[in-house]
Amino acid sequence: MPASSTVTVDVHLDERDLRAALERDVRAGLGASPKHIPPTWFYDEEGSRLFEEITRLPEYYPTRAERALLERHAGDVATLAGADSLVELGAGSCEKTRLLLDALASSSPLSNYVPFDVSADFLCDAAGSIAEEYPGLRVHAVVGDFLAHLDRIPTEGRRLVAFLGGTIGNLAPAQRARFLGDVRATMSRTDSLLLGTDVVKDRRRIVAAYDDSAGVTARFNRNVLSVVNHALGANFAPERFEHVVRWDERAQWIEMRLRATQPETVDIEHLDMTVTFDDGEELRTEISAKFTPEGIADELARAGFAVDRQWGADEGEFLLTLAHPDR
Repeated sequence: MPASSTVTVDVHLDERDLRAALERDVRAGLGASPKHIPPTWFYDEEGSRLFEEITRLPEYYPTRAERALLERHAGDVATLAGADSLVELGAGSCEKTRLLLDALASSSPLSNYVPFDVSADFLCDAAGSIAEEYPGLRVHAVVGDFLAHLDRIPTEGRRLVAFLGGTIGNLAPAQRARFLGDVRATMSRTDSLLLGTDVVKDRRRIVAAYDDSAGVTARFNRNVLSVVNHALGANFAPERFEHVVRWDERAQWIEMRLRATQPETVDIEHLDMTVTFDDGEELRTEISAKFTPEGIADELARAGFAVDRQWGADEGEFLLTLAHPDR
C-alpha cells in the first residue's frame, strides 16, 4: 500500500503583512505622478473568479498556449532536468502542476513538491489536493512573496523551479533582473529553472487578449478599485473609470490602465488620504511584458543562467525556457 503524503506549511506572510503592503502600495502609487497600483491587488475572491473567466475567453491565448506546450514537452523538461523535487513559484490552482509532477514521476523518483504563493488559504487547499493525488509525495507549502521570501524555500533534492503563466512579464526590467538574480542565489548547480513567457507577436492579437469583446477584462481591471474600497475604506466609483489597453512598442509590453471619465475626488479613510483625478487622467494597473527567445535568454544569462532548451518559438504564441545555473 503506498505511503501517505505529508503536508507541511511555512507561513512567512500573514494578513497583517498583506494589509501593510496594500497600504504602502496605495499610498505610494496614488500619490505618484503618473498614478499606479501593482497588479498584485487584482486578486481578491472576485478578481480571481474574473481571471479564471478570462483564461477561457477566445481572445486570451496565453493560458491555452502554455498548457499545450506543457502537454507536449513536460516529458522533455523532466528528462533534461532530472529533478526529484518540483518548486512552483506562484502555484495558484496547481492545474499545470500535475503535468509536471506526472512527467517528473515518470522520469525519476519524485520526492518533494514545494508550492509557493501569497495566499495561504488558496495554497493550503491546492497543496492538500496534490497530497491526496500523489501518495508518498512530501508537500512543503510556503506562503510568501516571491520578491521577498525566495530564500525561505526548501533546498532539498535536485530541484526543478517553475515560474509559469508569463507572470515574470508583470515585473519591470530592473525588478526582473533582481528577481532572476534572487532565484539564482537559491539554486545549486544541479537545479533547473523552467520559465514561461509570452512572446512578441502581432500587437493586435496581444491587445485583444487584454481587451476582450465581452468586457470581462474591463470588469477585472476595475475590480482593483473595489478592492481598495473594501480594504481601505475608499469611495472609488469604479463605473466612472474606463478600461484602457495600450501596447508600448519601445518597452515591448502591454499596459492596462483605468481612465477617469470625469473629475474625481476619492477619499481613502483608512489612510487619511484624498486623491484627485482630472478628467481623462489614467491610473496604470498592470504591465505585461512580451519577449523574444533571444531576449529572455539574454536576461537569464545576465542573472547567471545558461539555456538548455526552449519550446514554442516556432509557433510564436508562448515560450517555455529551461535553464540551469551557469556560475
